[in-house]
Amino acid sequence: MDPMITIDEHRARILHAAGRLPAVESALTDAQGLVLASDVVSRWPTPLFDNSAMDGYAVRAADAVAGATLRIVADVAAGSDEDPVLGQGEAARIMTGAAIPSDADAVVPLEHTDLGTAIRAVAPEQITMLVAPERGAHIRRRGEDAPSGALAVASGTPLSPWQLSAIASAGFEQVAVRPAARVAIISTGSELIAPSGTPARGQIPESNSVLLGSAVRNAGAVITSIRVVSDDPTELRNALDDVDADVVILSGGASVGAFDVVKAVLGGEHGVRFDQVAMQPGRPQGFGVLDSGLIAFCLPGNPVSVAASFEMLVRPALRQMAGFTVVDRPRVVRAAGSAWASPEGRVQILPAVFDDETVRPATRGGSGSHMVTSLAAATAFAIVPAEAARVEEGDAVTVLVLS
Repeated sequence: MDPMITIDEHRARILHAAGRLPAVESALTDAQGLVLASDVVSRWPTPLFDNSAMDGYAVRAADAVAGATLRIVADVAAGSDEDPVLGQGEAARIMTGAAIPSDADAVVPLEHTDLGTAIRAVAPEQITMLVAPERGAHIRRRGEDAPSGALAVASGTPLSPWQLSAIASAGFEQVAVRPAARVAIISTGSELIAPSGTPARGQIPESNSVLLGSAVRNAGAVITSIRVVSDDPTELRNALDDVDADVVILSGGASVGAFDVVKAVLGGEHGVRFDQVAMQPGRPQGFGVLDSGLIAFCLPGNPVSVAASFEMLVRPALRQMAGFTVVDRPRVVRAAGSAWASPEGRVQILPAVFDDETVRPATRGGSGSHMVTSLAAATAFAIVPAEAARVEEGDAVTVLVLS
């Protein structure tokens, strides 16, 4: 058997090869969750003009002393281009967001007048001040949020509704973003049948494509196809020929067995490198970039191995390709709530549950790669370093948080 390499060595090779996808233009309506590929600089000052922060009356502060009665000479709605002249003792009714008349230097809220907060269809003829405003009261000044040319959203920012709103306010309907990685999934194995089928001797329900499909979507990537193929080289070659994606993830057939078709086809014909990686589960791993540019991950077939391999190796690459600077899930440290064995010489990636103080194995069944029921209970992976042969109760353990 070939000598083992560390997870860090294998991961570094993957991330170097994966890089980042080229930027594309996207409408704001389609950019939710994507990563901005270049700075967005505001075309306009924000706000664009002095405007009212309240429904009320635009006044000259010198006239609007408490008890003064002012004559209403105009009615200014949001979006109006009117700029009414205000003489001594005059005011204009104004709505929130409407441009402040040039002659006004304050806004009096509705509730600070004798007419209260009721909004009438027609502006009143006059109002009486109950509270005198200060100059500048309730006026949003042009550019007070940001001047023209200011950075609105920086490159590398994941776009949420808040950033998208800021970009629209800066005067743009389209932005340069990193697209989500497009992923094809191929699950291999002649023993696999549909989950709803009735297995004959030697057959098992196929679950890896379900696991990987959900995990890929959770990572923010896009599924282009999912196929299940037997351990037949021709069938696998045909499936690979049909792939239209940036990445293909294959599960099964990556080890040293006589029928390991993935290693036979991709290692022999496509030059994909297969390694023994010092991790448990998930030791047999394949990775490479095909002549077409397709990035290929060849994972073991057991479900826990698939889950561990995806979280440690595939998910970070998909996130990096999409432009994220933080590509890993959060990690915390917890005290082991019980003792368990760990394979010395390999990093253990153990399905686990944790709380504010402790972490424990998700099941009592151990860390075998076939322990698929442990995945249902797991909220984390406990990451035990390669030099540890055992975790004792109370030991500090790094926890990769899944949910």
